[in-house]
Amino acid sequence: MTQRTGTTATTRRFAATAVVLLAAALVAGCDDKGSGQEAAPPPDPKQELLASVPDDQDPAFRFTTSDASGDVSGVVDPANRGMDIDTVTKDKDFTLKMSFRVVESRTWMKVNFEGAQDIQKLMKLPTKWMELDPTKLKGADSLPTYEGTDPGNAEAIIRAATDVQAGGDGSYTGVVDLSAEPELSAALAGVATLGDAAGQIPLTAVVDPDGKLVSLTLEIPASGKQKASEYVVEYFDFGIAPEIAAFTGDQAQKAPTAAYDLLNG
Repeated sequence: MTQRTGTTATTRRFAATAVVLLAAALVAGCDDKGSGQEAAPPPDPKQELLASVPDDQDPAFRFTTSDASGDVSGVVDPANRGMDIDTVTKDKDFTLKMSFRVVESRTWMKVNFEGAQDIQKLMKLPTKWMELDPTKLKGADSLPTYEGTDPGNAEAIIRAATDVQAGGDGSYTGVVDLSAEPELSAALAGVATLGDAAGQIPLTAVVDPDGKLVSLTLEIPASGKQKASEYVVEYFDFGIAPEIAAFTGDQAQKAPTAAYDLLNG
């Protein structure tokens, strides 16, 4: 990953410096006898980690999330409220690749059955991008939508973390108790295979020199028939990833009935 110093990192450093200076000024102002400044409180590792999560001021960046069920990758473009999402599902006879592009309230889909092109022909599914009509889908969660700059729910995980400690190399550790955070469990249900995981789940994270979250990992313990696994979020290529734009002209077609049959299951 190419390291860089961007506007957001600079702003974060300015803000951190301003807080320290303000705290020092307040301490000095309260000392009528001029007995000297008290030391500013040490930085809060949890707040540092929260500040590293991507926000609306960041440029386009890439992301990946992975757990026992598979990998999801793509690009988030905050300026255009756009997102590309790529998923891969493997079967013994074929690999299904599904891609989505979201810009504001519009969504496109592309499907490719690798190793079994006959399936695609039999289903009458085109291989080019298709624009989807949300009114033809069952359930609000059937269609990806733009939901901000944190597709891996890193912020929610960090907020639920306790005993967050900072290492000297941009690394952080902590623990998360999902049983005490039912809302977090619900938020992660669609992106991580948690099973009956509960208790103190170890968390590790890495922040780069620009103050941006590079990775966050939950070590999910074995539970019943479910083996121990990891849930990993990665954010990278800030300012290098392409911007996300709506398809125009013949770049996409209207989705046929077969596309909705696939999504509606």
